[in-house]
Amino acid sequence: MRNLVFRTNRIGREMDSLLNGCMVHSHDLETDEPRFAPRVNITEDTDNFFLTFELPGMDKGNIKVVVQDDNLTVSGERKFEREESGDGFIRSEIRTGSFSRSFNLPDNIDAEKVKADYNNGLLEVSIAKAEEKKPKEIEVKIS
Repeated sequence: MRNLVFRTNRIGREMDSLLNGCMVHSHDLETDEPRFAPRVNITEDTDNFFLTFELPGMDKGNIKVVVQDDNLTVSGERKFEREESGDGFIRSEIRTGSFSRSFNLPDNIDAEKVKADYNNGLLEVSIAKAEEKKPKEIEVKIS
């Protein structure tokens, strides 16, 4: 599991993208089999951050989204029930198993306004940005 920080500069986004790619193609050290680790796109607009995860073939009941402290964690398990008879599979490339992806959240989010929507194999998590606190000028009377 690797923590990522939302980056707003180009170099930071490119570095996160590069490191994220390493995570997606990581291998299980015991079996040397590729692990299931869904890809994610992170975007933002003026009001929200959006994380879109590729989760094809997953039941939404097997997906969990949690915000705790300054972290967002998306975890779940992809299972495929199959009966093998005779020779079985000739080739099986669909990865199954558990996954967990965690992200450090920036300071300017409203943790109370996190929404998740799962549709057609894509999980979209939207995180509202906190309203910018404007400096308040208070005149102090001199006595």
